[in-house]
Amino acid sequence: MVLLCSIALWGVVFAWHTEYTQRPVFTLKVAAWPLALATGEGLATAVFNHFAIDPWLRVKAPADYPTTMEQWLALNLLSLGLKQLFVVFAPFAWLVRLFGRKEPAFILTVVFGLAVVVIREYRSLNPLLAEPCFLGLLAIRGAAQALSVYLYLRGGVLLVWWWELLLQSRYLLN
Repeated sequence: MVLLCSIALWGVVFAWHTEYTQRPVFTLKVAAWPLALATGEGLATAVFNHFAIDPWLRVKAPADYPTTMEQWLALNLLSLGLKQLFVVFAPFAWLVRLFGRKEPAFILTVVFGLAVVVIREYRSLNPLLAEPCFLGLLAIRGAAQALSVYLYLRGGVLLVWWWELLLQSRYLLN
């Protein structure tokens, strides 16, 4: 079932992204600025999360943090293979097709990503919705979602995957 859904979502991405953005989905020659931004922000966000957010969240939601290398690999494969597809690539492609312009698709893709975070927290066993810093976490997630969409528009799927891999590397610091 996951395979069929993934095929359908990639079909949406390949059908509409290039037509409406005039950019390829996969770009091997990324300009220096988007690559530097992805690398710098990926490392900075990983360090910030590792020292400022993860110690607190690890206590609140320990299941979200990998404890072995196998779990880290599985988390990364899931994040790179499905999460970004579901939260960034396919929604943006569908919305850019719906509106015919990148600006509303960009904004609504970020809103969709935030809605997914809120729904996930609402359905969680230990929801963070009542925590005083949840709005701060939501703002950070919104900024990360906006950066993902921006990098997707500037450098395609591979640049977003590079940024996400750098962000996930913070788990290797433990």
